[in-house]
Amino acid sequence: MRVLKFGGTSVGSPESLRTVKSVVEGRQEPVIVVVSAFSGVTDGLIETARLAESGDESFRDKIAALRTRHYDMCSALGVQVEIEDLLENLERICEGIFLLHVLPTKTFDEVQSFGERLSSRIIAKYLGDARLFDSLRFIKTFDREGHHLADNALTLSLIKSVFVESELQGPVVVPGFISTDKTTGDITNLGRGGSDYTASLIAAAIDAECLEIWTDVDGFMTADPRIIKTSYVIDEMTYREATELCNFGAKVIYPPTLYAVCSKGIPVIIKNTFNPSAKGTIIKAESKDATERLITGISSIDDISLITLSATSLVGIVGVDSRIFAALAKENISAFLVSQSASETSISIGVSRKDAEKSRDVLEEAFESEIRNGSISPIHVENELAAVAVVGENMKYVSGIAGKLFSTLGRNNISVLACAQGSSESNISFVVDRAYLRKTLNVIHDSFFLSEYQEVNLFICGIGTVGGQLLDQIASQKETLQKERNLKINVVGIARSTKGIFDRGGIDLNNYKEALEAGIDVTPAKIKEEVLAMNIFNSIFVDCTANDKIAGIYEDLLKHGVSVVAANKIAASSDYDTYVRLKETARDKGVKFLFETNVGAGLPIINTINALRNSGDKILGLEAVLSGTLNFIFNTLSEEVPFSETVRLSKEKGFSEPDPRIDLSGKDVIRKLVILSRESGYKVNQEDVEANLFIPADFFECSLDEFWKKLPSLDADFEARRKELEKKNERWRFVARMDRGKCSVGLETIGNTHSFYSLDGSNNIIRLTTERYNQHPMLIQGYGAGAEVTAAGVFADIMSVANV
Repeated sequence: MRVLKFGGTSVGSPESLRTVKSVVEGRQEPVIVVVSAFSGVTDGLIETARLAESGDESFRDKIAALRTRHYDMCSALGVQVEIEDLLENLERICEGIFLLHVLPTKTFDEVQSFGERLSSRIIAKYLGDARLFDSLRFIKTFDREGHHLADNALTLSLIKSVFVESELQGPVVVPGFISTDKTTGDITNLGRGGSDYTASLIAAAIDAECLEIWTDVDGFMTADPRIIKTSYVIDEMTYREATELCNFGAKVIYPPTLYAVCSKGIPVIIKNTFNPSAKGTIIKAESKDATERLITGISSIDDISLITLSATSLVGIVGVDSRIFAALAKENISAFLVSQSASETSISIGVSRKDAEKSRDVLEEAFESEIRNGSISPIHVENELAAVAVVGENMKYVSGIAGKLFSTLGRNNISVLACAQGSSESNISFVVDRAYLRKTLNVIHDSFFLSEYQEVNLFICGIGTVGGQLLDQIASQKETLQKERNLKINVVGIARSTKGIFDRGGIDLNNYKEALEAGIDVTPAKIKEEVLAMNIFNSIFVDCTANDKIAGIYEDLLKHGVSVVAANKIAASSDYDTYVRLKETARDKGVKFLFETNVGAGLPIINTINALRNSGDKILGLEAVLSGTLNFIFNTLSEEVPFSETVRLSKEKGFSEPDPRIDLSGKDVIRKLVILSRESGYKVNQEDVEANLFIPADFFECSLDEFWKKLPSLDADFEARRKELEKKNERWRFVARMDRGKCSVGLETIGNTHSFYSLDGSNNIIRLTTERYNQHPMLIQGYGAGAEVTAAGVFADIMSVANV
């Protein structure tokens, strides 16, 4: 025999009740059907009673609406049911409340009982005249400090005597939630979720094969799907895991439901009335999935308060814990999390926000003398918090779970204010700032492989040649990365010089340019504000600009747990102290600050230097052609293509900066050399680099328009000198050098035996001399300019942050 419980939404409409009938009729064995009130009815009854108590005559309108709804349901289902006696009784009770302006607890409980009493009659008739068993006869409670608690022993005994299996030929309907006091006989109830509890008690008493809870979700989810879109249904879980999740905010079933069936080993199945073909979740003593996953699920309680009792030492104060909990229990205040320091200097208790002020008053009264004499500090209350529980039986078998959990939170700039872990090791609970709850849940869900794929969230600043190419590459690779590497890339922010769009749900890359036109006005400060306000997990800020103001927001982003990938050279080549501070901030926060494309576009130069140093090698010096722009210019220069034309071509092909004088002055190469020298372990600033210019100084002091007009005046001289080089089999190369921290850049003539001589197009080359690579330096060569390869290098840095 099975017990099937259908909640309020499952019996809330004629359509859903037709599904209920289909489910019941599809069972071959006898079933006991426990039903809730129609959805919204219990809340309506509570409101009706309160209106009557306050003397508001509109309570009669509420009763009229309840009468209409139930008769309409009968009509829609095509059944005739005697419910008028119940409705008239409800009216009489409410009229009495209205006249006396008094709402005694027992009267309030009786008013709330009418929802299940009405729905069970209608549903029993609809299920083909199923037998209706009145739960007021056998669900018994007793009073404890104003709360109705089920008397399990008496209730189980009465259920056994009422439900004799041999007499159960067809379906039986039982109203959930309602009960009677075992002493007075007054109508009581089992509280919110009490219909689940009713079904559980019946299942335990008759040793049911299974308890099915039919609700409006497909089962237990790995996390709240309203917050985490990638959450999914858990196929199997243990009683302990389900209990932990329910006690910590998961609203799938009422927590006491599991207590009765757990002792009997009766499995519980969660099913969706609105999707009956879904597999659902089965809850039992042992789960076959227990060894396949680190954690089972995450649940949370929003808007809590933390009450902290602290002193230099609590050791000398007798019975602190018992006094705390006795004082709270006396006021019916539930503490769902307790965290105490090993030094016994403080104890923190998590309570519901509504109980915070009362908790403080109660504890201040309980420890009045100790607070007065200074042995205990005044009670501290911290609001606007949230509690999170990470649940899984498998945690007890795997070392390092807590370490991974808290390091993951730290990398995402999430501070843990208090934590607790039971000896069963199946629940790690902790408290965070409420504003970080969404981010916390997403981080854990993503990092502990509860998601089908890992997610990274990108903010891309700059959509010029490099940024535009990067967005195209992301769009073309998204599906492949998700399918083959289990990585989902969400572009959640895109900004250009004056406009930006930000969307936590992700931006459609097919029409982002049109969306930008209608975006918000932005400045670097506004961009930073939007990124930090989104407070999104696994986030990466990608800078494809050459803007110093954008580089100026890196530090704040890193401090807030946002990784930075920069094609922009300004930050890494700026003042040495700033460079070091950015690197240290990233390291301290556990995030990444990557800028591989600052030198050599997509060439792995910086990564190689870091790998050599990390393995114990020392960089002694380097010699390099680092400007793809200048290499293109001097490789293109010929009798047919004068110097001024090569500069113009370099800009048109996207090799040069928008203002090519940055390249011609050697400033771009100086920046790159400074970055490489720093990454090699040397303290170098731009002013330390000796620069040998090959363009007259006045070309850099005029406007850009004037520069273009004056540039052809250099053509004749360059051509004459070029012809002389050609006769000697020599070529120009703009060479950057570093020898144990001493740096220089300048235009040099290279003979045809030198490795730099045959460097064609816009390619870069670097020769590294290290303690290991001394007699035979290491050479790295390849494309050193171009939007496509630079964007690919930025993309590679993004993959590095994502650890893919």
